[in-house]
Amino acid sequence: MRYRLATAAYLAAAAFGAFWGTWGSAVPRIRDQAALDDAQLGTALLFVSAGALPAMLLTGRVLDRWGLRFTAYAVASLGVAGVVVSVSAQGLVALCAGLTLVGMTSGAADVAMNSVGGRAEQRSGRPIITRSGALFSAAVVVSSLGTGAAYAFDAPTWAPFAAVLAASAVAAAAIRHALTTEPDAGSHETRAADATGSASAVSAVGTAVAPLLLVGALGALAFASENAHQSWGAVFLQDVFDTGPGISALAPAAFAAVVALTRFGASTLSPRHARTVLVLGAVVAAAGAAVVARAPSVPIALAGLVLAAAGTAALFPTLLSIVSRNVVESSRGRATSIVTVVSYLGFLLGPVYVGLWASATSLRGAMISVAALGVALAVLALPLLTLSRYTITSAPAGSPPGAAERTSA
Repeated sequence: MRYRLATAAYLAAAAFGAFWGTWGSAVPRIRDQAALDDAQLGTALLFVSAGALPAMLLTGRVLDRWGLRFTAYAVASLGVAGVVVSVSAQGLVALCAGLTLVGMTSGAADVAMNSVGGRAEQRSGRPIITRSGALFSAAVVVSSLGTGAAYAFDAPTWAPFAAVLAASAVAAAAIRHALTTEPDAGSHETRAADATGSASAVSAVGTAVAPLLLVGALGALAFASENAHQSWGAVFLQDVFDTGPGISALAPAAFAAVVALTRFGASTLSPRHARTVLVLGAVVAAAGAAVVARAPSVPIALAGLVLAAAGTAALFPTLLSIVSRNVVESSRGRATSIVTVVSYLGFLLGPVYVGLWASATSLRGAMISVAALGVALAVLALPLLTLSRYTITSAPAGSPPGAAERTSA
C-alpha cells in the first residue's frame, strides 16, 4: 500500500507542477488577451490567493472527513480551471473570476497532494514529500519550456492548458485507482492506526494548533526567500545589468531546475538529518542572496541564484515531513492545511517584501534583505522546533513499539 500512496503523491505533484509551469509561461499571453496593463494584472493575480487560502483550510477538513481519494478530484479540477481561465480571460472582471477558481482548485490540490505524501512518508519512513517536491519543480521546468515552444509556433492560448487538462485527467484516474483500497480518515483501520505504533506517542502534540503554527512560521520564512528569488530574479538581471528578456529569463529557469535537482538529492538523506538540512539550507540560501546582491556581473548573479535555490529547495519539504511524521491519520488533513496556509503567507509576502525594500533602497539592497530572511530562519529553526515538541523521526506505521527514534527536535 505504501507504494500506491507514494505513486499517488508523485502523480499529484507532477500534475500540479505541469499546471504552474504552463501558467508561468502563459501570463503574458493571458494579459494581452484580457487587454490589461501591468497594474491591472497585479490586481487580478491577488485573486489566486483569495481563492487559495480558504480552500486550503476547507480541504484539510474534507480530507479528514472523506479521505485522501479527494486528491484525484482536486487534481482534475485544477486542470479544468486552467482551461476555463485561458478561454474566459476577456477583461479584468472575467480574469479575476477565473483566477479565483484557479486559486481554489490549486489550494485544494496543494493540501491534498501533501497529505497523501505525508501518509506515504509516515508509513514507509522514506522522504516522499521531498521527492514529490522535486517532481513538482521538474514538471514546472518542462511544462514552462513546452508552453513557450507552443506559443513560439503561435498556438492558441488555451492549447497548453488543454494538454495539462488531459494529463491531469490521466493522473487523477491513476490517483483514484491507487487510493481505492486506502481506508477513509474515519474508518476503523485509521482509528486503529491512531491508537497504536508511532502515532500514539505523538498524538497529543501532533493535533495541537500551536506547534503547527510554529512550523508554519518557519515555512513562511522559507517560502518568502524562495518566491522572492523566483519573482524578482529576472527583474534583477534586467534592471541591474540591463540584460534583454532572453538572458533575464535564465534566472527563474535556472532557479527552478536547481531546486528540482537539490530536492532529488536531499531525498536520499535520512530523516534524522532534518535539523542539519534546515539550518545548513537556510545559511546557504542567505549566502546565495548575498552573492546576488554584490554580484559584479550576470554570471556571478546567476551563480548566486543557483546557490540560493540549492539552499531553499529542501526547507519546506523538510518542515512538512516533520509534521507529517508527528500527526495522527484522523487529523492529517487539518494539520497539513494549517501548516500550508501559514507557510503560504510567506510565499505571498516574499515578493512584496522585496518590492518595499527595493523602493526604499535598491534591488541590491532588497537582495540583502532576502539574505536576512535566511539568517532569521537559521537562527530560529532549532528553537521553534524545540518549542513544537515534534520529534525529528518516527517509525513507519505498523512498526513495533520503541522502533521510533525519539530524538527531540
